[in-house]
Amino acid sequence: MRYLLVMLLAFPLLMLGQTEEKKFNLKKEVKKIFKFSTFYGAVNGGTSISDDDIYSITTGTLNQDIIETPFDYSIKFGVRKIARFGYLPKEAFKKGNENSFSDAATMGKVTGFEFLFEGEYKRQQGLSYFDQHHFLRYVADKWLIKVEYYTNGFADIEYFESTQRYRQKISKKLSLNIGIVQRFAEPYGFDPLANWVLENGNLHYTYLALQEGYNIDPFTSTYTDPNGNIVATSNEVWKEVVIPQVLDGFVESERNKLSNTLQHSVIIGFDFYHYDKKFWLHSWGNLMPYHYDDGNEYSYHNFNGGQWLDYSGGLIFGYWFNKNLGTFIEGKYNKYWNREWHNFSLGLNYKIF
Repeated sequence: MRYLLVMLLAFPLLMLGQTEEKKFNLKKEVKKIFKFSTFYGAVNGGTSISDDDIYSITTGTLNQDIIETPFDYSIKFGVRKIARFGYLPKEAFKKGNENSFSDAATMGKVTGFEFLFEGEYKRQQGLSYFDQHHFLRYVADKWLIKVEYYTNGFADIEYFESTQRYRQKISKKLSLNIGIVQRFAEPYGFDPLANWVLENGNLHYTYLALQEGYNIDPFTSTYTDPNGNIVATSNEVWKEVVIPQVLDGFVESERNKLSNTLQHSVIIGFDFYHYDKKFWLHSWGNLMPYHYDDGNEYSYHNFNGGQWLDYSGGLIFGYWFNKNLGTFIEGKYNKYWNREWHNFSLGLNYKIF
């Protein structure tokens, strides 16, 4: 990851540097790159799901187990240089919990160089993640290039992507693009649990747990982990709490044993932007209809049985019916390798004067 960040930071210097070495001024170029950018950091938190009581009976004795979920939190930090679209509010501070749907757009508001580097430590419903979103993009009149790294632990998706496209303006508001995209990610065509599924379709999870070092004492209903620690005293807690953790750990371990794969794809897309104070519409979309099959054992072609469609898109719409009443719809949607992640927001506003 360290080398990736170095490469991303070095990219704009190579793109924007002077061709003659004697004229190159590092301090001046760095200042030019970060001009109008914002560095930010914020902490947010809140209550997670409430504790859950689980009751069970063992040889006539009532047992009570409590599933506790610690509070949610988010620590976000980053730097961004992205031109503000007309519909975006002029915020005094970046709080770190904003839904910046427009960050996912292929095009920016202006031509030229823009970037985002953002990391977020978060705990959500008891699970901890370190999510990241970094990108560099350069949009010109007839072409665009973009380099992006994205990881979302809750959606279980992580990839590095670069794209080079030809851009054709249809009007001042609409443009089309076509090109190629390269994605570097783990082999999502690999299912570690496939060998543990029985002929009837059920998963032999108990035997898998035993193979992973867990132990079961049927006489005392005691379940221990590979270190000998008691993790459950009832079958209910074993199945509902411990087994999901065993499966998650096994899948993650098996997936980490494999090297990342490089996927080449054809991509086509569009971008539309209109704004005035009464009505605005910003939409974009990307479609990957063809993916090169390099014959890799864990290629998604083998898992899927052939070609597939990967796509992403977004919509930001706002309309004031009059000075008082207005409505808005905002959202983005992604589907890569049959993994989906999305956000949306919609509603009505009424101003009282």
